[in-house]
Amino acid sequence: MQGPDFDLDFKPAHGEAVPVADRVQRITVNNPGPFTFHGTNTYIVGKRSVAVIDPGPDDDAHFRALMAALGGREVTHIAVSHTHRDHSPLARRLKAATGAVVVAEGPHRAARPLHAGETNPFAESSDMDFMPDIALSEGRRVEGDGWSLTAVMTPGHTANHAAFALDGTGILFSADHVMAWATSIVAPPDGAMADYMLSLEKLLQRDDRLYLPGHGGPVSDPAAFVRALRAHRGMRERSVLERIRAGDRTIPDMVKVIYASTDQRLHEAAALSVLAHLEDLVERGRVETDGPPSLFGDYRLVPGGAG
Repeated sequence: MQGPDFDLDFKPAHGEAVPVADRVQRITVNNPGPFTFHGTNTYIVGKRSVAVIDPGPDDDAHFRALMAALGGREVTHIAVSHTHRDHSPLARRLKAATGAVVVAEGPHRAARPLHAGETNPFAESSDMDFMPDIALSEGRRVEGDGWSLTAVMTPGHTANHAAFALDGTGILFSADHVMAWATSIVAPPDGAMADYMLSLEKLLQRDDRLYLPGHGGPVSDPAAFVRALRAHRGMRERSVLERIRAGDRTIPDMVKVIYASTDQRLHEAAALSVLAHLEDLVERGRVETDGPPSLFGDYRLVPGGAG
């Protein structure tokens, strides 16, 4: 099966409010990087009174651009998809300026407890001070003037990741779970591959027609794209198993081969992605290691391991 056909042709228009759908504008933060592409997308939903989705990092220029785009309109809700620092911190300043209610799945948390001696490599990327006014659960709806958003829980990239469906339009704000420019980073202990794959399956049960993601441009054929993402993750899993079968025992050895053509700046994240696959494979009885799976584990195939 084919992997996803990534779309890198995205013009960010930093600081400008770009219409992307009826009653939806996008403003892209000028924070490009290997994990953010051209920057984080903030969305404004509604006309006279609005919701802001993923206000972004605590960046002065972006705050000014966002307030200018709002043009004095009432902001009733601030919806946050997850608590990485490129998505959530500006919620505090925006709430203070507008009086809006902040909604999200919950505060930041890891997908699993840290193992003895383990550190979280993405701890500094997490907004540990974030606390929503309203904690959302699956199917919880927030409403405004002429719009409503329904929470779709999509853990995997982070434990508290949520997407938001714009009811009655077929639009899903997919945040970092599904993006057109790259696969989502699934990095333990913040993220979990089993959760991520289950969240992909959840999206395949929906009939959305358009995804508006947290970075990059729209995903215009969501079902086909999500199926390709699922196939891509399956291919990565097979690559991990093939490297162990070929004699590799450690994650760095696997990364050297599996990600040979990938930017070296991304190899740390690639190692965490391999760890995420290995955690899932150990849980499913396909691979074994001494103690809990870790970046420095010694991995072996389980003879006749489970599927």
